Amino acid sequence: MAGKNVKRSPAARAAPRARSGSRSRLGSLFYWGLVAALWAGIGLAALVFYYALDMPDTDGLWSVSRSPEVRLYARDDTPLSRRGRNTGAPLRYADLPPDLVQAVIAIEDRRFFSHYGLDPRGLARAMLVNARAGRFVQGGSTLTQQLAKNVFLTPDRTFKRKVQELLLAFWMEARLSKQEIMALYFNRVYFGAGAYGVQAAAQTYFDRPAQELTLGEAALLAGLLKAPSRYAPTRHPQAAFARARLVLGAMMQTGYLTQSQADAVRFDTVSISRRNGASAHYAVDWALEQLPGFVGRPRSDIDVITTIDPTMQRAAEEALQSVLDREGAARAAGQAAMVVMTPDGAVRAMVGGRSYAKSQFNRAVQANRQPGSAFKPLVYLAGLESGLSSEQKFTDAPFSVEAWTPKNYDEVYEGEVTMHRALTKSLNTVAVQVSEHAGRAQVINAARRLGITAPLRPHPSIALGSFEVNLLELTSAYAHFANGGFQTFPYIIDAAITKSGTILFERIAPAPPRVIAPREVAAMNDMLVATIKTGTGRRAAIDGQILAGKTGTSQNWRDAWFIGYSSALVAGVWVGNDNGAPMIKVTGSGLPAQIWRAFMASQENQVGLPGSEREEGTGGGLLKWLFGN
Repeated sequence: MAGKNVKRSPAARAAPRARSGSRSRLGSLFYWGLVAALWAGIGLAALVFYYALDMPDTDGLWSVSRSPEVRLYARDDTPLSRRGRNTGAPLRYADLPPDLVQAVIAIEDRRFFSHYGLDPRGLARAMLVNARAGRFVQGGSTLTQQLAKNVFLTPDRTFKRKVQELLLAFWMEARLSKQEIMALYFNRVYFGAGAYGVQAAAQTYFDRPAQELTLGEAALLAGLLKAPSRYAPTRHPQAAFARARLVLGAMMQTGYLTQSQADAVRFDTVSISRRNGASAHYAVDWALEQLPGFVGRPRSDIDVITTIDPTMQRAAEEALQSVLDREGAARAAGQAAMVVMTPDGAVRAMVGGRSYAKSQFNRAVQANRQPGSAFKPLVYLAGLESGLSSEQKFTDAPFSVEAWTPKNYDEVYEGEVTMHRALTKSLNTVAVQVSEHAGRAQVINAARRLGITAPLRPHPSIALGSFEVNLLELTSAYAHFANGGFQTFPYIIDAAITKSGTILFERIAPAPPRVIAPREVAAMNDMLVATIKTGTGRRAAIDGQILAGKTGTSQNWRDAWFIGYSSALVAGVWVGNDNGAPMIKVTGSGLPAQIWRAFMASQENQVGLPGSEREEGTGGGLLKWLFGN
């Protein structure tokens, strides 16, 4: 009724209060959220200000500093590699090839001419792509940010570096025109192979000035920027061409190209420079290690002429790769190395492993492994020098020396045999007897004269190669048999010349001293030729060629070797695993001999080894070599 007081229930009376309390709590949350955001902003601003105080010096924006460049060439003047910072002449924006500018914008920063150093849309797009992929596949940095990082900052992925990169990008956008930023970018960006800047890249990959780049070449260079090593056309052409196709697709999307223009690009007609296409990377590394000993620290650009033969280098790599690809996995043989040299020590080819891209560890010079029976020729040399002859007879049977009992590989024994037969069949018991007869000190002396620097202990097992040595040294030791007994040291640098033509180093080798007498040289060659003809090295034999060599296998098939030579080349092969894991019964007569033969078969026939014409049981070759016909 009107005017009459109506009493409300407690719940009804409390309802407005509840709504009022809810609004109060929301307001409180908003307030404190605002306060927190404000303080977070202040903190972020303070952090940015702090990082801004520690900004790098920007005075060197226009200057291009560079360290001396070392250019390495093969013996036929084929370029092998460039090491150091290779920078070409700077270009103005007007001189940049339009196709290259458009290609880089399309694939790297489509909104370059409209953003102010930071592209929120590009950043959001990259974040979306990465989220969909579940991994980092695309970056959101602008060209200006990339320039700031390349010129002023380290590649460290830290919050500080990213903040400074953004500040520097804003600074450049405020002070420079877009054309100036683009020119700076193209003159400073890294294209791989030691090439900094588009001019250096054009010369490195295509042997032409940047102004003459074709559309296909421009697409290849633009594709390099994401990962210069992965997309280098000199090393990974198929990956480079696939990436360049993506660049052309991006150019179509941005309206720079039509479909017909993109389809007209033929990458199979692009001429890729071999300037950095040579694959002698292990040899180059070793040459650079040797260089300071001849010229000191380079203070200017220098050209280094090496002893590498590109044809032999390719043949060595192909031989090693083909055999391992065919049989390596089945025999648990993961790695191999090969060295090829002339009898005077000039290294013609060096393969330090199956893949330089995956491992720069040079197994030809850095790995020390047990040579096994490949060391026996040095033992037999000591025996000959102690007065034994190759026809000296020994008893092939188990015996003990200093509580150690050597055994033959197959535990089969022949009884009375000559030294000649014992070496060709690689009989362990006779090798130890020869070592004991000559004296272990004399064995070590012979090894030292032939260039073995590895630690050697006078233990009876030295006769069976129980110590460790690297492939280069062991191969060089055999070179003394091929060259008639003259001292040999492996070398790879023939000359070093400055850009102005000043000769810093030129190899002038004096007449080497004799370290093995002619009679012993002839006898060793006689036995090692027979090792390939009728002994453990039969798999290395090539019809029509006189070849000498020796197999070697370490305990439990951990290392397998073949070292052999002709009158013109000495080559050594090692097969094994980096972790020393046993292979599946791989001996020196197996994979190493196959690799060696595959290489030597690709070379010209060589004849005329001293003492290599021995007729069984006559010693005619030795006498013929010593005294003529």
